[in-house]
Amino acid sequence: MKKTGLIQIYTGDGKGKTTASVGLAVRARGHGMKVCYIYFHKDPERWNYGEHKILKKIGVSVLGFAEKHPHFYKKIKASEMRKECIKGLECIKKIYLGKKYDMVILDEINISVRDGYLDEGEVMEIIRVKPEYLELVLTGRGATKNMIKAADLVSKVEKVKHPYDLNVQRRMGVEY
Repeated sequence: MKKTGLIQIYTGDGKGKTTASVGLAVRARGHGMKVCYIYFHKDPERWNYGEHKILKKIGVSVLGFAEKHPHFYKKIKASEMRKECIKGLECIKKIYLGKKYDMVILDEINISVRDGYLDEGEVMEIIRVKPEYLELVLTGRGATKNMIKAADLVSKVEKVKHPYDLNVQRRMGVEY
C-alpha cells in the first residue's frame, strides 16, 4: 500500500495549535515515524520551551528560524525577520530533497505570512512541492484562505475564554 501524506493546518486565536502539533509528533514517533519540528518566532533561550526538550529526547529533529519577533523585541528589523524566514524555507526545501522524514511540522509559520515576513505564495509553494509521502503540519494564527483550501485537514482553534483576559501571565509547563 502506497503511503500518502496529508497537509494539516492548525490556526485560529485559541490556545492549542502548537500543542496539537507536538501531540502529532509524539504520536508519530510512537509509531516509529521520523519527525522534523521547525519553529518560527519562538525564542528558546528566553522561554526554555518544554516541548522542545521532550521532542529532542524522543528523537525529533528540532530546528528554529526567526526566533525573535518584533512584537516582543522592538529592535528587530522586519528585513532581518524576512531573511531568517527565507532561511527556514530553504531548509524545508533541503529536507524535502533529503527524504529523511515522514512528518514535518512548521510551527507558527502562519505568523510569518500574517505578519508579512513571508509571502503567501512562498508558503503555498512549500505546500505544492511537498513530497507525496510526507505529512506536513502548519500552525499559527492567520492561515490564509488559499492555504486552508490547499490543506486536507484544517482545525480552527477558537478562543472562548483565556486566563490572559484576567492578566494571568504565561505559565511554565502549561503555555511553554
